[in-house]
Amino acid sequence: MNQSQPLDLIDPRRQDLWHEPEHLPAIAGGPGRDGHFFNLAFVRGALVRQAWLVAAVVALALVGGLVLTLLSKPVYEASATVKLEPRSDFIVAGQEYRGYMSDRQVQEYRHTQGSIIESRSLASEVASNLKLGERYDLLGADIDEQRPASMSDEAWQQEKLELAAASLQRGIAVDIPFDTSLITITFQSGDPVLAAEITNGYVDAFLKTETSAEIELNEYGKDFYEEQITLVRERLRNAEREANEYARSNGLVAQETVGSGSNGQAVLTTTGANLMQINSAAAEARADRIRAQQRWRQIENVPPEQLPEVQSNQAVQAMITERSRLETELIDLRQRYNEQFPEIVEKQGRVDSLTAQINRIGNDIKSSIRNDFLIAQRQDQALQSELNSVTEVTLDEQDRKVEYEVYEREAQALRDQLASLLQSYNSLTSASDFEVPSITRVDSARVPTAPIAPSLFKNMMVALFAGLAIAFGLALVRELVDNRIRSTSDIETKIGLPALGLTPFVDPKDEHISGEEPFTSLVESYASIRTAIDFAVPREMNLVQLTSTKASEGKSTTALILAELFARMGRRTLLIDADLRRPSIADLVDCDSSQPGLVEVVLGHATMEQALYRDVHENLEILPMGTRPPNPPDLLSSNALRDFLATCRDQYSIVLIDSPPVLGIADAPILSGLVDATVFVVEANSAKSGDAVNAVKRLRGAGGNIIGAVLTKYVPLKAGQGYGQEYEYYHYGS
Repeated sequence: MNQSQPLDLIDPRRQDLWHEPEHLPAIAGGPGRDGHFFNLAFVRGALVRQAWLVAAVVALALVGGLVLTLLSKPVYEASATVKLEPRSDFIVAGQEYRGYMSDRQVQEYRHTQGSIIESRSLASEVASNLKLGERYDLLGADIDEQRPASMSDEAWQQEKLELAAASLQRGIAVDIPFDTSLITITFQSGDPVLAAEITNGYVDAFLKTETSAEIELNEYGKDFYEEQITLVRERLRNAEREANEYARSNGLVAQETVGSGSNGQAVLTTTGANLMQINSAAAEARADRIRAQQRWRQIENVPPEQLPEVQSNQAVQAMITERSRLETELIDLRQRYNEQFPEIVEKQGRVDSLTAQINRIGNDIKSSIRNDFLIAQRQDQALQSELNSVTEVTLDEQDRKVEYEVYEREAQALRDQLASLLQSYNSLTSASDFEVPSITRVDSARVPTAPIAPSLFKNMMVALFAGLAIAFGLALVRELVDNRIRSTSDIETKIGLPALGLTPFVDPKDEHISGEEPFTSLVESYASIRTAIDFAVPREMNLVQLTSTKASEGKSTTALILAELFARMGRRTLLIDADLRRPSIADLVDCDSSQPGLVEVVLGHATMEQALYRDVHENLEILPMGTRPPNPPDLLSSNALRDFLATCRDQYSIVLIDSPPVLGIADAPILSGLVDATVFVVEANSAKSGDAVNAVKRLRGAGGNIIGAVLTKYVPLKAGQGYGQEYEYYHYGS
């Protein structure tokens, strides 16, 4: 028999594989895997898991809403309609008359009127007009019982009116639409007649109040304008008198009033007008002098015959033509005769005479241009001298005119103000003479025939939504404090173990503990788990323990089906029931519980041949527990069990050991140190992550090599997934 220690047979590399930090949950010391807590799968799963809670809370809320509706007193509402036409003219003290209201001002006006309707003063007026202090249908039949003993009759009547006004304020409401001039006044009461009476009373009081306010406003506007007009007229008279006295005392004679930009109006005096005329004449003289000077400079050194005026003169041109003819004849004569020839002398005299005439005419024209220049120069000098003289006089007058213009501007401002006041006064007077009331009654309130509350539909809808909100809140709280394992992702993120696979929840009456139906979803899921274990455990490491956090998580069923699946592969398989406290393998295979088992074989009271059960499959041998030992931990810690397991390792292709759960007892941790690998079984929607993490810690603390976990009794809807999302492929080909 092999006496070696099981832990020595475990490959350290495989042992470390499952201790990588990525496989440890955050609560177990590892970071876990990142994920979002609130996602669609979580919400869907939570709704399925908390369906009974949600249904119960919503049902209670609906029942409560129904009871509240049946017990509530009926409430009647009367309504009246009033049309608001904001006045397009209004006056504010200290401001001018205005004839336009913007959209914002219109809305402010409507909301202001609504506040007036809901005000304490209007409620007091309605209570007084309708004598509501004596209406017991409003104040209650027992109102007089609340009267203080020391209060007088008059004071008590006033107190009841105050109570009635307060009651009116609580029941009145105003609806102010945005896109219409109609507002609706409503009042709610348990008495329909009283509701209509109070609503109409509000309309009457409101119309009376607004009419009085409009009359007071018009009278105030007229009085205000008349006072302002009288005051401005008196100030204008004084301002004009002061301006005239100052002008007379300073010798200022105004010809006209001219504009002066942003400074208003400026006064033009006689001196200023003279300055403007002389300045204009001096500018013209200067321009004439410059033109004449430029003309003279151009012809000053030009021969007279070349002047444009000379060349354009017809008489001069005739002389030049005649002279040219004579000179031509002279040239011809000189070729034949000498200078003393009479005809030559006579013609030369005529040429000299024509030349003298032409020069005299050119000199006369040139002298005329020079005389024009001299005359323009003298005129320019004279006007410049006069301009300087008048400018000095004007500057002296300017200093005196500054103060005069101050008086004149003040008077002009008062004239403009008086004209504006007169125009506003006339507009206000005309508007008040033909003004339509700004508030008119459209519909009076009628006695309501049906109550508006309680509304069964409305109350039930409120109860429904309130119940849903409370139910969802309670469900969320339950989900936040619930740390049970529901899916393979929870195994990896919360426990820190790789998921070897999962098995669907099967109703106990439909459950088949057999591997002979190859296309059932349960068997196919176990086949996938068997494949994962086969890949995770080498052939020489064939001692595999199956354990769980607590009892009834499906480890015995898992061990039996996996053993049968391994046997169907042709591998010689041994299934050992090592749960020495609550054995279940014998019951699952209908084995006689009185026959020898593991306990007898380890203690040497029976042989393996006597204890084995072989009726399930030809390659599967099952070793039940046998007789329950008095002290299971001592038996599991004994060398005899070690030797027995070493013998089984050599004789079988794979040995599956169904061990007790981890928490509360020491059996499973002891066995985890004797086997080659441990498969951790977790029941979906039952096992808590904290308990599972503690169980894993205990197994690893005892030297256990946990190769992964199997999720049993998986319900996709409770995990927030559809039935086909994690194991639909098991049906492929079926």
